Order: sequence, then C-alpha cells, then structure tokens
Amino acid sequence: MTLPTSRAKSATGTGEAAARAPGGAQAVRRALDVLHCFHDNGPDLSASDLARRLELSASTAHRLARTLLGAGFLEQDARTARYRLGPAVTELGRLSYHQRGLHLAAPELTDLAERTGATADLALRSGPYAVIVAGGSVTPRTGLRRPLHSTALGKVLLAWARPGEIGPATLPLHAFTERTIVDPVALQAELKRVRADTYALNDGESAPGVRTLAVPVLDGAGHARFALAVRATPSVITEERTDWLLEQARSCARALEVLLLTPAERRAPAS
Repeated sequence: MTLPTSRAKSATGTGEAAARAPGGAQAVRRALDVLHCFHDNGPDLSASDLARRLELSASTAHRLARTLLGAGFLEQDARTARYRLGPAVTELGRLSYHQRGLHLAAPELTDLAERTGATADLALRSGPYAVIVAGGSVTPRTGLRRPLHSTALGKVLLAWARPGEIGPATLPLHAFTERTIVDPVALQAELKRVRADTYALNDGESAPGVRTLAVPVLDGAGHARFALAVRATPSVITEERTDWLLEQARSCARALEVLLLTPAERRAPAS
C-alpha cells in the first residue's frame, strides 16, 4: 500500500514542534527525519530527494546525510551517490528483533498461516502506524507500515491502546477505498465494536479484495503489546469460516502472549 505522505515531516509527526526545538534537539530530530524518509522501502534517495521531502535546503540535507553516513546509519552508492539505510540500522533492528523475542513468533505465525490458508502477520504500534514486524507480509518489496484507521491490525492497536498513545481523534483519516472509515465519530464507534467483539475486521478498507481479521496480543495490564492478523481474499475469509479463523488466531495470540514476555516479566515475583 502506498501511503499519502508527500512530506516526510507529516509522516513522522514533527512539523512545527521540530522547528521550535533547541539547536541540538532540532539537529537530532532532523537526523531522525532523514531516516524516516526511507520508511516506504522505495529506491535509494539523493541529497536533493531528502531536501525536497523534508523541506530543507540542499546544503542542510547533504550535511545531515554525510553525518549519518559517517555513523553508519546511511550508506552511499559509489556509482550514483544516492543513499540507503546503513549497517548500523540493520544491527539495531536485528538486536531489537531478538530483544523483543520476535524470532520465537515466526514458527507460530508460519503454523497459523499453514492451518488457515491465510497470511499471518504480527504488528506493533509506532505513532499513527501499525508496523508489521513478523509474518508473511515481511518481504523485501513491501513496506512494513500500515495506517491504523484502515487496517484490522491498526484497529486492534487503537482499541487496546497503551497509556499515552495518541487517540483516534488526532489521526489523519485518509481514504484508500470507498470503504475506508474517514469520519472520527464512525471510527470511535468501530473501535467500540472491536472492543466488544474482541476482534477487528478490515473488509476492503485498505485495498479492494482484501479481508483481514485481527486480535490483540495483550500484556499483563490488558493493553495490546502486538496485534495479530490473518489476511486473505473474501473467498478464503468467508462468513462461515470467520468464527473458526478467529479461534485459530486467538489460540496463536495466547501462545505469543507467553512467548513474547520479556525476561523481567518471566521472572516470578519475590516472596
């Protein structure tokens, strides 16, 4: 899915706040904005591309890119001089993947996909997006971010939000199909239904011909640590199969709630 983010600043939620930040904090924010430019998993970017996306001068964008290049967060193609994410990002990403225990989730998701005939995905929340961190949708050519309001994964993460996370009233409600919910009141009603039914449905709201069911993977406080989804066509996720598919997804979610506990959470409390 291509998200309507013509400007990287609007995608990362910086805007005027970054411009008002003190010098050092602003430099850090801008460097992070450069990295966010690569979220869509598109082609390598030139310094001019970065400047245009971030509405910065070419010299500022070039200076930021060179600083990130020196730290290993970007690398540069020697032939084209264009930039891509660097080895430091790969290293930190792999460390985070294992620290979260996501390597333990892969076999469970594979088993769920084989049993249901659907794509199984696991996502966590990052600002206004659901980020798929494991499962069948994690491919080299597919972006990992999905809007919260138009996906079953996102609805689950909104319905069981953690304290301090932004609510649905502040989300950009872009339309992707004629079925996408773009009215804040209607979205609130949908999230209320999701909580009551303990699952979310996306029936062609993000892309035509795609149907998804999602359930929460809860933490000890009852918030969604992750969202778990099965995605396929309407011919696979039929009304007759919905209850069975939800049973399979919830069984997998319960297993992941244990598997994805942090080491501190696994330790028994002191007597």
